[in-house]
Amino acid sequence: MESTTEDPHPFWAIIRKLLAEASSPQRGKGIPRMPQQVPRLAAVFLLAVIALLVARSVLIPETFGERGHYRAAAADSIAAHAMKYAGAQECGMCHADVAALRASGNHRSVSCEVCHGPAAAHVAAPLDVKPIISRERGLCTLCHAYNASRPTGFPQVDSLTHNPGLPCIACHVPHAPVPPITPRDCGACHGQIARQKAVSHHVGLDCTTCHNAPEEHLANPRAVRPTKPTDRAFCEACHAGGVPGVPQVDRRTHGQPYLCWQCHYPHMPEAR
Repeated sequence: MESTTEDPHPFWAIIRKLLAEASSPQRGKGIPRMPQQVPRLAAVFLLAVIALLVARSVLIPETFGERGHYRAAAADSIAAHAMKYAGAQECGMCHADVAALRASGNHRSVSCEVCHGPAAAHVAAPLDVKPIISRERGLCTLCHAYNASRPTGFPQVDSLTHNPGLPCIACHVPHAPVPPITPRDCGACHGQIARQKAVSHHVGLDCTTCHNAPEEHLANPRAVRPTKPTDRAFCEACHAGGVPGVPQVDRRTHGQPYLCWQCHYPHMPEAR
């Protein structure tokens, strides 16, 4: 006697029907068979799982995961390599005057071997092996050529226009590279902002029109910061004060109560 109890979910009803058809002695006599794509998909899935397990056993190194998410034996193979770098401490033992100059300059965080190359062989045989002393402009421009991705305030130059043909060390002491003349142009450090401003409607404004930059900022920019406008009245002096040739707004209705630079980028104010 067949049960009249309905399955709680149609999916199980389908499964029960397929199983009953597969085991029925009347299979092939008018009763529908299991769709032929089901066993094919199952076989493909099974082969994929087997291939994955085989690849895992072949490709993953034996020591992978013993100490972390890396091959533990890599530490031994790296330790077997010959020492190439000596460290800045070794350099300072013989070049104390240069080390003291570097420690007081803007290159204090740059290790000696970044510019002079691996020095382990030089430390072992100082008279026979000399470090690299590059006088090419290309070495300095690796860090100081203008690049928009570098942080604002990092010293950058356009190598095509900045003293072309001269080596950098002709004007700068590499171990303490303070410029011989303090740059008066803000673009020397703020290259990205200077290039944006050059193609904006604010191109005719000096930076000091909007920013109060103390003299100390030019010599020590990280310690002494320039000031910025803090209220709408500063922009309204030109843009709501009836200055000829300057776009005017109604200060009572335009953008209230937001500050101007919450919608307009000051160095390219037409961009929103």
